[in-house]
Amino acid sequence: MKLNPFNTRIGLALGGGAAKGIAHIGVLKALEEEHIKVHCVSGTSVGALVASYFAFGRPAESILSICSELNLSRLIDFTLERGGLFSTDTIREMVLRDLGDCRIEDAGIPLAICATDIETGEQLIFREGNLADVVCASMAVPGLFVPVEIDGRILVDGGLVENVPISPLRKMGAGIIVAVDLSHVGRYPKPQNTLDVVANAINIGIDFNTRKQLKKADIAVPLDLSRYSLTNNSGRINELYMEGYHPMKKKIRNVLWYKRMNLAIYLLKATLKLLPVKVPEALKDLQRAVFNARSRGRT
Repeated sequence: MKLNPFNTRIGLALGGGAAKGIAHIGVLKALEEEHIKVHCVSGTSVGALVASYFAFGRPAESILSICSELNLSRLIDFTLERGGLFSTDTIREMVLRDLGDCRIEDAGIPLAICATDIETGEQLIFREGNLADVVCASMAVPGLFVPVEIDGRILVDGGLVENVPISPLRKMGAGIIVAVDLSHVGRYPKPQNTLDVVANAINIGIDFNTRKQLKKADIAVPLDLSRYSLTNNSGRINELYMEGYHPMKKKIRNVLWYKRMNLAIYLLKATLKLLPVKVPEALKDLQRAVFNARSRGRT
């Protein structure tokens, strides 16, 4: 429950989805066009990468030109290290090239990036630290990329715990949370082999948790991108960009409505939170009163 009903600061959560992350940039473009100010942003996996560029002041079209590189063949860097097939060196070089050797806390828009401790299963939320290191950790898909060690902890993709990172935003001062889910699918691809079965099983588990977590957002933007690839959409960049742009455009009215009606929404939520406790007690009191009245009527 929000403690300040007058808080209309917008927090934006960008979820994981590998090469489907281009859709996030369409969401940013829609917000830009409507002059909707985002006060804080959080990201997991590819959402962490896009959120970083956004938080450090890159406009949507600039991010699109950079992130058109988001396909597995360009990001992979085969390694003989233990823990994964590929290193995250290419991702690191991309961040350093475009944003420099900077720290998370230096972002123009407050930024949070989520990763998972592969030993404890704990979610780590980074509000400070080396940007390139943390982005690499958040994008290190287990079994594919080598985990990233930060401060003695072995870190992998943040999507294992919270694929759409809503939880950091309230603590960052957001009063209205907009959450973008790139994996809101109705069906999963028909498995052709054992690896496909395993991949579907993992995605089902992550998506099940995500749908429960999305209920904590004020405005959810669920995208069914099942027609697109997790590894390479280089031939469908503009199409995928629009998959984020048009749904966010439709949600703009909701965002503005929330900003205007936040006090009323707060009071409604407070009432609903109390009702499950108070209503049964009220009904019992009413039942007792009716019973007593009937008893007196019989005497």
